[in-house]
Amino acid sequence: MRIPRVHITQPLAGQQQLTLDAGPAHHLLKVLRLRPGAQLRLFNGDGLDYPATLGGGGVVELQPPVAVDNRCALSITLAQGLCRGERMDLVLQKTTELGLAALQPLQTQRCELKLGGERLDRRMGHWQQVLRSACEQSGRAELPELSEPATLANWLGQLPAPADDELRLVLDPEGDTRLRDCAAPGLIVAVIGPEGGLSEAEIDLCARAGFRRLQLGPRVLRTETAGPALLSAALALWGDLG
Repeated sequence: MRIPRVHITQPLAGQQQLTLDAGPAHHLLKVLRLRPGAQLRLFNGDGLDYPATLGGGGVVELQPPVAVDNRCALSITLAQGLCRGERMDLVLQKTTELGLAALQPLQTQRCELKLGGERLDRRMGHWQQVLRSACEQSGRAELPELSEPATLANWLGQLPAPADDELRLVLDPEGDTRLRDCAAPGLIVAVIGPEGGLSEAEIDLCARAGFRRLQLGPRVLRTETAGPALLSAALALWGDLG
């Protein structure tokens, strides 16, 4: 039987015994229905897994931590145009499983989703839970960095100068760049439009910021497919996939 992995926000380093917060305790005892004596692994994003034994009342006995050596050597940041409901969840889930380093949600001209105030707070909390669940499933011990939504222009304006080994890409069905023609990078920053795609003006704005127009293939991909497809192709070429 697979040992459950559970993300918590409590400090774990140096602990021998810990009383879990209400959320993780409820998940283990009421959702997974684990009994005292069950083995599990806890992680909080510090790069380590903490083997533990479940006791009564949500108390766990911790064993020495284990290093998790599955961080992707190729750092990929995805700037994803906001898309509705499950589509955004799919992008977060699948790119996290593949090894994404950071995700920047973007408000673009053709975005149908508008977020602000309490609605933004709820959505950010939901997205963080999607990331945690994807890390639990995939064995990752560090969560991708998730930023609050920004407009494309503001985000581009805050980008630092590109590093020598950085590859900047904007997905464009009419693009003239293919991944296989690019030199092996150490860092990729990629922009993907929402359901309606990026406007030509937005693609031009990205190009002026040093982004190459990438044609990922001869078929048009849905926005929720493009990000995972890009990561898969890049990691197969230059990373640890395949």
